[in-house]
Amino acid sequence: MARISALLSLLLLFMTMTTASVERENKSSSAGLFWSTAKEEGDLSHNTGHADDSTAAAADDIDGGFSSLEGMLQWAIGHSDPVKLKEKAQDAQRLSPSELRQRQLEIKELMEKLKMPSDAQLMQIALDDLRNSSLSLEDRHRALQELLILVEPIDNANDMCKLGGLGVIIRELDHSDSDVRKISAWILGKASQNNPYVQKQVLELGALATLMKMVNSSSVDEATKAFYAVSALIRNNVAGQQLFFEEAGDKMLQDILSSPSVDIRLRRKAVFLVGDLAECQLENIDKAEMPFFSNRLFLKSVVDLTASSDLDLQEKALVAIKSLLQLKTTEAMVFLEFCRLGEALERMKKQLEDLMLEDDHREYVTDVESLRREVELTFQAKLENVRAVPT
Repeated sequence: MARISALLSLLLLFMTMTTASVERENKSSSAGLFWSTAKEEGDLSHNTGHADDSTAAAADDIDGGFSSLEGMLQWAIGHSDPVKLKEKAQDAQRLSPSELRQRQLEIKELMEKLKMPSDAQLMQIALDDLRNSSLSLEDRHRALQELLILVEPIDNANDMCKLGGLGVIIRELDHSDSDVRKISAWILGKASQNNPYVQKQVLELGALATLMKMVNSSSVDEATKAFYAVSALIRNNVAGQQLFFEEAGDKMLQDILSSPSVDIRLRRKAVFLVGDLAECQLENIDKAEMPFFSNRLFLKSVVDLTASSDLDLQEKALVAIKSLLQLKTTEAMVFLEFCRLGEALERMKKQLEDLMLEDDHREYVTDVESLRREVELTFQAKLENVRAVPT
C-alpha cells in the first residue's frame, strides 16, 4: 500500500503537468484538476467509499501490470478523494518544468517496479529456482509452494507443461527432503486433475511408478499426497489405468484396504479410488475390464471395510461395492460365499439402526442406510440373474 500511495502522489503530479502548461499559456486563473463534467467529479466522490478495496480492485483490473500510464492514472483517480486530488494539483502548479519532468521519470520507474508479472512468468521464475542445485531448502520449499498455487487453473497447468516444468517437478520426487517430495507430488496431482493433456505428459515421463512407491512412505502426509497424485493421473484415463495395473496398482490398493494400521485418510482415498475406477469402467463398456475387479481377495478387502468403526469409510466402501456389483466380470457367488456380502450388509444395518437413536448424526446415518439398502437391492438383483440362468 505504501508503494501505491507513493505512486498516486506521483501520478497526480504528472497528470497536472499538461494541465498546468495549458493553463499557463491561457493565463487561466483556475488551478487543480481538469474535470470534463460535473458528473465525472460526482462519480469520483461516490467511488471514495470503496477506498479500502483499492488493492483488490487493482488486482482485478490488471493482468501483468497496468497496460499504460493512462490506465494507471484512471485507476488512481477512481480510488482517490477529489478534494485531495485538487490539493495535489495545486502543488503541481508550483513546480517548475524541470521538476515536473523529474516527477515524470520517477513515475515511469515506479510503474516498472509495480508491474506484476504474469502467471507464466511467475512459474518460469519458480522453475528456474528449482533448476538451481545450490538453492537453499527454504527457497526450494517457497518455489514449490508458489507453483502449487499457480497450477490450479487448467490453463496454467498446461503452460507449465510448455515451460518444461513437469520434468523439473518430477525430479523433485527423488529429493532427500520429505516436504519437497510431498509438495512436488501435490503439484503433479493438482496439475493432472481432470486434465488429459497433463495426465498424458506426466505418464509419458514415467512419474506414476515413482508416485506409487511414495505411497508406501513412512510419512503419512507424503503418502497421502502421492496417492492423491496417482488418483489424479489415472482418473478418467484408460491408458493411465492400464499402466497402474501393470505397476501392480491392484496389490497396492488391496494392501491399503486390508491393513487396519494404515492411516484412515489413506484408506478412505483408496476405497474412493476403487469406486471411481469401477464407475469409469461402467462408463466405458467397450473397454475390457481390469482383471483385478474379478479378484476375490481384492473384492473381499473392499467388503470388509463395511465393518469399520469409521462411518465415512463405510459409506465410501458401499459406493465402491455398488459399482463393483454392476460390472460384468464380478461374480455374484463370490460376493455371497467368499466376501459374505449379505452378512456384512445385515451387520451394518443393525449398526446403523443403533446410530439412528442418536440425534447428532441421524440425518447422515439415514443417508448411509439408504445407500446400504441400494447396495442390498443391487446385490439381490445380481444373485437373481445368476439363479435365473439354467444349469
